Amino acid sequence: MNLHKNKMKSIIESLLFVWGEPLSLQDISKITNIKNKEISKLLDEMIEYYNNSPDRGILIKEYNHKYQFTTKKENFNYVQSLFQTNERKSLSNAALETISIIAYKQPVSKVEIESIRGVKCSYIIRSLIDKGLIKEVGKLDKPGKPSVYGTTDDFLRHFGLKSIDELPEANLENYEEGEEKIT
Repeated sequence: MNLHKNKMKSIIESLLFVWGEPLSLQDISKITNIKNKEISKLLDEMIEYYNNSPDRGILIKEYNHKYQFTTKKENFNYVQSLFQTNERKSLSNAALETISIIAYKQPVSKVEIESIRGVKCSYIIRSLIDKGLIKEVGKLDKPGKPSVYGTTDDFLRHFGLKSIDELPEANLENYEEGEEKIT
């Protein structure tokens, strides 16, 4: 399908707006019948336009090769006033500690997390799963087949990261790496 460049951008803009959640390059390509490479170039141009225009109230953010419209941070207070309750609750220090361990050590088991933190963390793990920030990513190949956890795309969005590679370097010198096989 050979559409005019501005028309293709218009279609992509509509898809991102209507979908609301992050949309992958592959999904956009499949819907529009336009090659991934061309979609990628168009998205780069659109990101440049939206993210560098001071008179625009929205941005296009990339999360793990998925794209989504978001509002500019400086407009948050105005947008927030539209809602009766603020659903974007901050995380407790314990939750931040736990999610940090998961982000840096993923995949990681509950036992490993508790060993690092020195306290039980079943409730916090359940809470982070309920918030969609972490998920079970496998099971260890050992008795009981304990679950291992990793971060989600919602984690990336929550912390404003494009990918897990954007996490700041961590000082994990006191952590002993285990050799456990994940299934």
